[in-house]
Amino acid sequence: MRDKSKGNPRALLPIGVFLVIFLGAGILSGDFYTMPAIVGFLIALTVAFCQNRRLRFADKLTIISKGIGEENIVTMCLIFLAAGAFSGTISAAGGVESTVNLGLSLMPPSVAVMGLFIIGCFISVSMGTSVGTITAMAPIGVGIAQETGLGAPLCLGAVVCGAMFGDNLSMISDTTIAAVRTQGCEMKDKFKENFLIVLPAAIITAIIFFFVARAQSGNLVLDKSSYEYEIIKVIPYLVVLIGALIGVNVFVILIAGTILSAIVGVATGAFAFGELFQKMGEGVTSMYDITVISIIVAAIVALVREYGGIQFILNVIKSKISGARGGEFGISVLVFLVDCCTANNTVAIVMAGPIAKEISDEFHISPKRSASLLDIFASVGQGVIPYGAQLLTAAGMAAISPVEIMPYLYYPILMGVSAVLFILFRSRKN
Repeated sequence: MRDKSKGNPRALLPIGVFLVIFLGAGILSGDFYTMPAIVGFLIALTVAFCQNRRLRFADKLTIISKGIGEENIVTMCLIFLAAGAFSGTISAAGGVESTVNLGLSLMPPSVAVMGLFIIGCFISVSMGTSVGTITAMAPIGVGIAQETGLGAPLCLGAVVCGAMFGDNLSMISDTTIAAVRTQGCEMKDKFKENFLIVLPAAIITAIIFFFVARAQSGNLVLDKSSYEYEIIKVIPYLVVLIGALIGVNVFVILIAGTILSAIVGVATGAFAFGELFQKMGEGVTSMYDITVISIIVAAIVALVREYGGIQFILNVIKSKISGARGGEFGISVLVFLVDCCTANNTVAIVMAGPIAKEISDEFHISPKRSASLLDIFASVGQGVIPYGAQLLTAAGMAAISPVEIMPYLYYPILMGVSAVLFILFRSRKN
């Protein structure tokens, strides 16, 4: 009988199958979204079921049921759905447009590109989705490029950078939810830890955009009269953000935000009362994919762990690293590579999260720190790969190539640099 303490590399076959299928379909078709992630994971789960014939099929069902039923997995999925309800309701109420236009109306023309980045930061923290932020901001970035003579890749680069800022900070971001739940820490603690790491990168990025834009500047004129907004529509975002920061239970604050958004939407005539639940349902539905993926990945990970795959990875990492600092680098590299393979930072966190938790326990890394590193380095990968949804969305809306935007992706790169410096020099006492 195999010594479980040594692990079993063959137990990782389902993950390898997923990566081969997912990457192979993307490379052959030239589109990394040809193969739906859920299909790839279902195939991987089938492979996992076919392994280890010493276990009966019924025993394997019991194992994955326990894995799926873990408190963190169930809570994560419920938070996904609650966040979707809030996002769908506030978007229908016009909160996105009002928040974007409010920022643009207050922005001096001389800092147009830097302003795009800063507004993108706020919107992404409020919305909890980088792709949603890009969808809302990209047309404005293209418009500013046309009005000012600045290059569209520069303006879209600022939008993408701002979107990635909130992607790993927002209390309602699926990446934040996944990172927090897989590592077992409080959102407010993870936010504070995360914010300290990325703030220097954000400040430097804003400064770089200011000088780069000034060097490329044309006729910097913005027609602020065209940016209409209603302060009341921004309030639900602020309530959710502030409530989460002061430690209000995430379910309570999301429900409160959804109710407030519904009241604002009906009161302002954004939608009729009869449409309220439809809008809310559309938001919940938008979270179905990541919820189901999280459940399937939990099932795969449960079998891989039972077969000795997790232990094998831990043994490999432990043989290459030592101490808490090495463990932090191990977590960072692990999630970065998984994201580059899956082109989805939430999926990368869900996949790498259980392994990261084992590493953090082994090397006495605090949960808030491991959650922050998971979220940051998944976003670093997602923010720079040209085949990710973020760059593809931004490039598609401007009719340019994702590669043209890549030279202006200052923030994801600086975020990674800042995190590496944090690992090297930050105290490990907390």
